[in-house]
Amino acid sequence: RYQMLGATIDDAVGEAFDKTAKLLGLPYPGGPQVEVLAIQGSPKAFPLPRPMIGRERADFSFSGLKTAVRQRVKDATSPRGRADLAASFQAAVVDVIEDRVGLAMEGFRAMYGNGGFDFVASGGVAANRAIRAALQRVTAVNGFRLVLPPPDLCTDNAAMVAWAGLERLALGLTDSLDAPPLARWPLESLAKIRTDAGRPAEVPAG
Repeated sequence: RYQMLGATIDDAVGEAFDKTAKLLGLPYPGGPQVEVLAIQGSPKAFPLPRPMIGRERADFSFSGLKTAVRQRVKDATSPRGRADLAASFQAAVVDVIEDRVGLAMEGFRAMYGNGGFDFVASGGVAANRAIRAALQRVTAVNGFRLVLPPPDLCTDNAAMVAWAGLERLALGLTDSLDAPPLARWPLESLAKIRTDAGRPAEVPAG
């Protein structure tokens, strides 16, 4: 059962990292490359935007930040300039994540009370050390327990999808082979309709 408190309205954060890496001429996968380069630069060198900070709903948007990076690439032709732009981009992402996650936590506490909650972050971006540090800060402020997989388990979305498939298969939740692929699949649509016995009675068609 899922309840969406916020989502990206355009690019996902991992996609923003990969596109920024491409603009900087870094190899794929871009996220780890940007992180390594950012360590060598100044996060204050380029005044990049922080999209969606201060908005009421805990949504994300990274397309404007990506556009800003594209506009500043011409000013970052030296090795130091590229490192500064990578550091400035990563700092902007960290600020946005800290603000948006903090807002989602405030909304969660308003619905369910205070204390005793876990916050789990996974996926490729969860391997980024600056983002992990930001999540440690925001969970500590909001009274959540942070759960992060080891970085070497945050690198392959295909493995995560396969594991989710194994979990569903173990519950007897299967689809026919003609089920259509979906580029976007809202989490709320996966909520199980349960019988009185507590077993899944129906899974909404994808």
